[in-house]
Amino acid sequence: MPVRKIVTVPDPRLMAKAELIQDINENICQLAADMIDTMYKAPGIGLAANQVGELVRIIVFDVYYAYAEPKDKKKAPIVVINPVIAISEGEEFKEEGCLSVPNFNLDVKRAARVQVEGIDIKGNPVKFEAEGLMARVFQHEIDHLEGKTLLEHASALKRNIYKRRTQKPRRSEE
Repeated sequence: MPVRKIVTVPDPRLMAKAELIQDINENICQLAADMIDTMYKAPGIGLAANQVGELVRIIVFDVYYAYAEPKDKKKAPIVVINPVIAISEGEEFKEEGCLSVPNFNLDVKRAARVQVEGIDIKGNPVKFEAEGLMARVFQHEIDHLEGKTLLEHASALKRNIYKRRTQKPRRSEE
């Protein structure tokens, strides 16, 4: 499967809300497979379709592979189409990074536990009870589908510092 280019801020597709998937067709299945390969290659633990430039509601993740001991490395990606956080409880602050916001980490307040509902790649309803890292990944990736990046969780000062640091230097007009 082809590895896709991960788009980074300020790409406008990262700020756009993704559309519901009405039909799980060959293109959606191919997108999911490409996203999985892209996530592992990056390497990352989650990816939303916006991050590869597609404005549809699909996320992929594997919270165990990246942290497994070499002898226990086994890929077990999960694909969720049209994910929705049905229930969220508690709160916790943890550091996050993002493939679409390179070289930027931030402590983010998230729900400690979530229940997420959606559809799997075969069209079957799925429900996840998640806490810890998995709950955080669900919330982070669903933020992407809503057009929000990690920068939206930062203070205006941190956002501006990041934007200035990542802008290409301008040539003086002499």
